[in-house]
Amino acid sequence: MLDTTLKTQLKAYLEKVVQPIEIVASLDDGAKSAELNELLGEIASLSDKVALRRDDSEPRKPSFAINRVGTDVGVRFAGIPMGHEFTSLVLALLQVGGHPAKISPDLADQVRDLEGEYVFETYMSLSCQSCPETVQSLNLMAVLNPNIRHVAIDGALYQAEVEAREIMSVPTVLLNGQPFEQGRMTIEQILAKLDTGAPQRAAEKIGAKDAFDVLVVGGGPAGAAAAIYAARKGIRTGVAAERFGGQVLDTMAIENFVSMTYTEGPKLATALEQHVHEYDVDVMNLQRAEKLVPASDATGGLVEIQLANGATLKSKTVILSTGARWRQMGVPGENDYRNKGVAYCPHCDGPLFKGKRVAVIGGGNSGVEAAIDLAGIVSHVTLIEFDGKLRADEVLQRKLRSLPNVDVIVSAQTTEVLGDGQKVNGLVYKDRADGSLHSLELEGIFVQIGLLPNTEWLKGTLELSPRGEIVIDERGQTSLPGVFAAGDATTVPYKQIVIAMGAGSTAALSAFDHLIRTSAPVAEAVAA
Repeated sequence: MLDTTLKTQLKAYLEKVVQPIEIVASLDDGAKSAELNELLGEIASLSDKVALRRDDSEPRKPSFAINRVGTDVGVRFAGIPMGHEFTSLVLALLQVGGHPAKISPDLADQVRDLEGEYVFETYMSLSCQSCPETVQSLNLMAVLNPNIRHVAIDGALYQAEVEAREIMSVPTVLLNGQPFEQGRMTIEQILAKLDTGAPQRAAEKIGAKDAFDVLVVGGGPAGAAAAIYAARKGIRTGVAAERFGGQVLDTMAIENFVSMTYTEGPKLATALEQHVHEYDVDVMNLQRAEKLVPASDATGGLVEIQLANGATLKSKTVILSTGARWRQMGVPGENDYRNKGVAYCPHCDGPLFKGKRVAVIGGGNSGVEAAIDLAGIVSHVTLIEFDGKLRADEVLQRKLRSLPNVDVIVSAQTTEVLGDGQKVNGLVYKDRADGSLHSLELEGIFVQIGLLPNTEWLKGTLELSPRGEIVIDERGQTSLPGVFAAGDATTVPYKQIVIAMGAGSTAALSAFDHLIRTSAPVAEAVAA
């Protein structure tokens, strides 16, 4: 299964294994079991510290465990972890084999100190770019704490199990057989749910921090660039981010990032975070900003950012780079059936709808691309566009029109999502030409109607456009002195990663210039 190049790379990685590990396979006579057996045999042949044996007592077949010999340390995969999950497999081999993970000592201790028994099951898909972080986080926790068990399950391979448990979105995590969480999760996020005292301890720690020279709110491409440019000036820089990487984490293929012919969102997000950590930047993850208090005599001339956990950060300047999120339809039933048939990521959740009827809402590039991708998985796709014609590039429209299992409805407004109380079973749309209502029977709805800036918390504080974007000038300056902004949350045209990075750099340089002109200590430090 592995080509020569991949085998060579994997062999080099396995040289980092310091403790013997055993792969235990549970197989049947099916083609997928044969495929998995071939993969595991190739892996075992690459290192004398890796042994392979078969034990068919595990009910999920094909599946396999990776165990540290003579200990209770181990993880399990139910499926064949290729695609996006191949990295999860490699990391599991290394970490179970004793190779130290890149995790802070404090975080590792917090995992080890968890008491009780935790059995996690993660339903993922191999085409999901959001799933690996969740799988890798829970695998590492299982390696660090023997009271934690984790199995990663390929939902597309275990379709009957997915339907029985009504899994309609990935990643979906169960804890001790009960729903735990849906969506990408880091170790910090998992611990925040398990260790109820963690958020309060984090708030106390954050609240005790000294004021920053530059505080970046948001950790996407714009925020990362701003932090790097600010830190390189030698001034005190902090980043408060709800999730580092932002919308890039939900992006599949990136083919227009200058200097790279191809990359993927999660890989780019990891590279951004690693680059930021090369500098003296105080990165505060899982922090959601709720209020901005402008600088005044009452604040000591500092801008304040109040966080959802109750802590307050202070800074001489602030750069807002809160990005954007998927726009919702805003119709009855949408929130009721979110992750129960209403989805926003066709790459992630598409495999769960194999052989079913789905709709895609939106006729721009993202909507047409979603319909094309889904057409190869589901039985039928109906694309619904509000406008009188599709807005996607012509090359995408030609591909769409060539597909036999796709219907396109234009001049249509979705008015309601229908369901049986447990999952989606249809939608209602209005024909904008004659006002008539029509219903479609289907089992999934993929919403692809653009992005919405994450700026609601700023209303009434600084100037926003009618679309809710932060109004900025060519220097990234907002309507508030000392407050700058960059990226998809702003009025900058063309929401692109490379443009966001440039805007973040501009905002940081503008913030530094502002500090020089208004703060004597900074000017003296630069001169020194």
